[in-house]
Amino acid sequence: MGRRRSRAVAVIVAGLIAAGAAAAANQADLLPGVEQTSIAQRFERRGERPAPNLLVVAIDDKTFSDLQTPWPFPRSRHGQAIDVLSRDGAKAIVYDVQFTERTTDREDNALITAIDRAPNNVVLATAETDERGRTNVLGGAETVRSIGARVGASNLPEGRGGVLERVEYEHGGLPTLATVTADLLGRPPPRSEFADGGAWIDFHGPPGAIDTVSFSDLVAGRVNPARVRGRVVVVGAASPTLQDVHPTPTSNKLMSGPEIEANAVDTVLRGFPLHGTPTWVDLLIVLALGFLPALLSLRLRTLAAALAAPLIAIGYLLAAQFAFNRGHILPVAVPLFALSLGTVSTISAGYVAERRQRGFVTRRNAELEEAVRERTAELRSTQLEVIHRLAHATESRDQETGMHLERISRLCEQLGLAMGMTPTEAETLRNASLLHDVGKIGVPDAILLQPGGLSDEDREVMRRHTTVGAKIVSGSNSPVMQMAEQIALTHHERWDGRGYPNGLAGEEIPLPGRICAVCDVFDALLSERPYKEPWPYQDALAELRRERGHHFDPAIVDAFLGIVDDLDPALLASVRAPARPGAVP
Repeated sequence: MGRRRSRAVAVIVAGLIAAGAAAAANQADLLPGVEQTSIAQRFERRGERPAPNLLVVAIDDKTFSDLQTPWPFPRSRHGQAIDVLSRDGAKAIVYDVQFTERTTDREDNALITAIDRAPNNVVLATAETDERGRTNVLGGAETVRSIGARVGASNLPEGRGGVLERVEYEHGGLPTLATVTADLLGRPPPRSEFADGGAWIDFHGPPGAIDTVSFSDLVAGRVNPARVRGRVVVVGAASPTLQDVHPTPTSNKLMSGPEIEANAVDTVLRGFPLHGTPTWVDLLIVLALGFLPALLSLRLRTLAAALAAPLIAIGYLLAAQFAFNRGHILPVAVPLFALSLGTVSTISAGYVAERRQRGFVTRRNAELEEAVRERTAELRSTQLEVIHRLAHATESRDQETGMHLERISRLCEQLGLAMGMTPTEAETLRNASLLHDVGKIGVPDAILLQPGGLSDEDREVMRRHTTVGAKIVSGSNSPVMQMAEQIALTHHERWDGRGYPNGLAGEEIPLPGRICAVCDVFDALLSERPYKEPWPYQDALAELRRERGHHFDPAIVDAFLGIVDDLDPALLASVRAPARPGAVP
C-alpha cells in the first residue's frame, strides 16, 4: 500500500509539473514556428473550397507577353480595365495597384474618368499613409471622393517566415482593403472581430483556387462577362518579376498579392468563418493533455500509459482537423508538447519511484562498481608504473637522457592522433612506445656502451634487442603490453623491406611500429651521440623526407610533417647528451 501511495504521489506531482510547464510555454508563445506549420498542414488537408463570388484579374507573364508594354502600364490601360469590369457588372472592383505618383495629365485623367464612370464601386490600394492615415492616391482624398472611389491599405501583417495569414482592420490609421470593401458592400465589420495581429484569413485553397483571368485577356474582351457579373474583382500584379508574391499557410507555393487580398476580402464578407480559440480554452487544453498521462498511469501500468500517448496525440490531431474544417483553430504545437512532457514526466516519476524502492540494492551495486573501478584504476596505475620503471631500467644502461623516452612517447601519441587513432588508442601508443628498446636489457654492456662503430658480429647481437624485447613483454592480455610487443619487434623494420628482424615491408609492419620508427629516428637525429653532433631541426626534417618511401611509411612522414609546426618546441630542440659513457643507438 505504501509503495502504491508513494508512486501515485510521484506521478501526480510529475503530471502537475508537466502541465504547468506546458502552460507557461503556451503563455510565452514558445513554439510559433511549429504551430504555423500545423496550420499550413490543416489548410492542405482541408483542400480547396469554391469561391463563386470572387475573380482575380492577374497582371501576369501572359499579360506582358501579350501587351508588350513595360511596367508600370500607362494609366489609360487601367482605366480600360475598369471600364470593362464596370460594363460587365462587377459587384466591386478592388484595384491592388498603387497610384500615388503623378504621371502625365492625359494618362492620370484617363484613369480618373474611368473610375468616375464606374458605379461608385472602386476601391484603390495604397501601402503609404501619413501619421493621420491620409494618402496621396490620385492626388489626395478630395479627388478620390469626387469620383466616388475609396482607398484601403494593402498592407498585411507578416507572420513567422514572412507568411501572410491574417488581415487587420486598419494599417497606419487607414482601413484595409478588406475592411473598406466590406463597408462598400454594406457589411461593415466590427473592429472587435480583428484580434491582436489581425483576423485569420480563411483561404479558399492553394494558389489558383480562386477563378483568375489575365489582365490582357480582360482588356482585349476575351473574358466572358458572366465570369465578372456579380463578383468582387481584385486586380493586381501576379508576375513574380513584380515581386508581389508571398508565402501563405496553404502550400509551399507562393501566392500573388491580389489573390491573397481576394481571400482576405471574402473572409470579412463571410463574417470571419475562421476563428482561433480563446486563451482560456487553449490553456485548458494544454493543462488537460499535460496531466492526462499521469491520470492514466494511476489506472494502468506506466508503460501502458506511455503507449497510449501516441494514440491520444493522433486522436487530438484528428479533432483539431475536424474543428478546423468547421472554422475553429485549435492549438496543436503546445498541447502535443504538453502531452509529450506529461508522458516523459510520468515515466520518469514512475521510474524514480521504482528506483527508490530498490534503493538499497542500487546503492550497494554502485558501491561494488566503484570498488571495481578503483581496483581497475589501481591495477592500471601499477601496470603503467611497471612500464615506466622497466623503460627507465633499460635507459639507465644506455647513453640516452631521461627525457628521451618522454619525447618519443609524446611524439608517438601526437602522430597517432594525426593518423586517425582514437584518443584512447593514442594514449596506449604513448605508454607502449616507452618499451620500444626494452630488449637492450639483453645486450651486453661491452656492446651497448661501446663508443665507436660495431663489428658485424656485435651489430647482429645489437639487432637482437628487437626480438628479446618482444619476448620480454609477450603473453600479456593488456592492450598496452600487446602494443608494446608489436613496437619492440617492428620499430626497426623498413617500409622498403630492408629492415630487421624479419624484413617486413609496407603495411606488413604494424602501424604502431611504423609510427615509432619515425619518432625514434627523428629524436635520435636531434640528439647528440659520441659519434655525432645533434642535427639541426631542418636537417632532421629533410632526412625524414629523403627516407619517405624507403625507410618510412610515406603517409606517416606526411602526417608528421603536417603536425610538426604545432608540436611542443621542447620536442623539436636539439639535445646534447650528458657527460657519461655512450652507446650505439
